[in-house]
Amino acid sequence: MKNQLTKLNILSLKGVQMRTFHITWLMFFVCFFGWFGLAPLMPTIRTELHLTKGQVGNIIIASVSATIIARLVIGKLCDTWGPRKTAIRLLLVGSLPVFFVGLAHDYTTFLLFRLAIGIIGASFVITQFHTSMMFAPNLKGTANAVTGGWGNLGGGVTNMVMPLIFATIVGFGYTSAQAWRYAMIVPGVMMLVIAFLYSKYTKDTPNGNYDEIGYTQGKSLKTDWSILADWRIWALTLSYAMCFGMEITFDNVASLHFVDSFHLSQSSAGFWAGIFGFMNLFARALGGIVSDKVGGKFGMRGKGLLLAGVLLFEGFGLILFAQSGTLLAAIISMLSFALFLKMANGATYGIVPFVNTKNVGLVSGIVGAGGNFGGMLFGFLFKSDSITYVQAFTYIGYTVMVVAVIVFLTRFYKQSVPDAKPDSVMAGSMV
Repeated sequence: MKNQLTKLNILSLKGVQMRTFHITWLMFFVCFFGWFGLAPLMPTIRTELHLTKGQVGNIIIASVSATIIARLVIGKLCDTWGPRKTAIRLLLVGSLPVFFVGLAHDYTTFLLFRLAIGIIGASFVITQFHTSMMFAPNLKGTANAVTGGWGNLGGGVTNMVMPLIFATIVGFGYTSAQAWRYAMIVPGVMMLVIAFLYSKYTKDTPNGNYDEIGYTQGKSLKTDWSILADWRIWALTLSYAMCFGMEITFDNVASLHFVDSFHLSQSSAGFWAGIFGFMNLFARALGGIVSDKVGGKFGMRGKGLLLAGVLLFEGFGLILFAQSGTLLAAIISMLSFALFLKMANGATYGIVPFVNTKNVGLVSGIVGAGGNFGGMLFGFLFKSDSITYVQAFTYIGYTVMVVAVIVFLTRFYKQSVPDAKPDSVMAGSMV
């Protein structure tokens, strides 16, 4: 595709490519802020709604389950509608349950609202797709990792900020039961603001919107489900289930774990859970940058080996975290596994745009959905009355290490990334 950028100037807002770059990661950030806005407030919500451990587990599962289907649908819509229209409509529709979750006054209605809020997690697919449209092949891994990492940062910032918003509202004289409800208005408003920015300042491609340049004219819009026979896509899906799936699970349970295991206050627990998310400021980008560098020298085989390596270290770090007996040991081990987990996120999507260049949106959606599927499965461990949180983290750690071996054995491609041409990578990416 013409006019794709071959250099990434982080501080620039010049040109539609860089404006889109910054607005799309900000859209992702705001959606994650709203998606996990309730997580750091769960100690209060659990008490007010009299939730059992099993019910809390069901809420965690619900929060990530809707995103599985939503990511598959959004991947297809990016290919057909274009990422701009898809993003705007997702923001507008997704803001409704964020605004109205405060109407929930029992377990069932809260569970349903949490399920509905989960659709905004599909914003990730839009960001990855839109970034891929704006940057040439030599930069796709890096650009996708930076936007993905900065967007994921919303899951960390919300752990820190939402307890402060909650405390501020309580300071104005409202009860705790009222405060968590009013706090969710903040991310809802943020989503509407970003919808306006996305509409005004972005384009689907460097050359214009789909309907302006006739991007879909003459192209088959039939979904190419034959890609499901490609093992490489499933290896990447497993990989993303282990890294991103663990990330969203940790975003959901971290505050509760720190409160229950180390007797921290809700604000302190939110702070340390937020530190985990703040690693996205650089770690996911680092994974994408290293993936591009390794790919330039060793091709797709090098990218696959890098991904296997960071997954292995993630699993080992998770086991250390599970066995931590003190808060200091837990924080140190958390930062260790967080580094490799988020690098694995970036390294996974350093490969995704290249495995099937004619179906980039669909592949991005499938792999992205895999992340949420992993989070859903992990949620069953945390809802079980017979499995402690410590045991759940340990089991997940060993599972991640097994997937690392699977990725190690998968050959993603024989050709090197530099051989790919911009037009060949993105042309015909419609499904």
